[in-house]
Amino acid sequence: MALDVGSKRIGIAVSDPSATFALPVATIERTNRRDDLTQIKELADSYGIAELVVGDPLTLAGDRGIAAREMDAFVEKLREVFPGTIHRVDERLTTAQATKSLIAADVSRQKRRTIVDRMAAALILESFLARRRNEPSA
Repeated sequence: MALDVGSKRIGIAVSDPSATFALPVATIERTNRRDDLTQIKELADSYGIAELVVGDPLTLAGDRGIAAREMDAFVEKLREVFPGTIHRVDERLTTAQATKSLIAADVSRQKRRTIVDRMAAALILESFLARRRNEPSA
């Protein structure tokens, strides 16, 4: 399961059982950290998730800025409620890419707002799955 964590919403995507496809499934409207983590944990439990992939908001230059440091703190709290493995994946431009794809598909602005975060999470998960497929077997 992948998370695209923003200041207002958290996009959620999961993979199919064969870890081939990333499927956008939900958007959490953020309220407070405790409730956000509870909702993530409930979704992870409902899908039987053993691994989370969290978007890492690096700067365009690849540096760890304020947003990345805030994400570090979020992931530390996530580790307290999620017992599985948590991976971090560079998420630069995923929201922009998701928005561009939705515009090309002629999705209305209002509808885009409700699904762009889960689409970005799917892009993060696709990136992770592709990298994992290309790793040499141990």
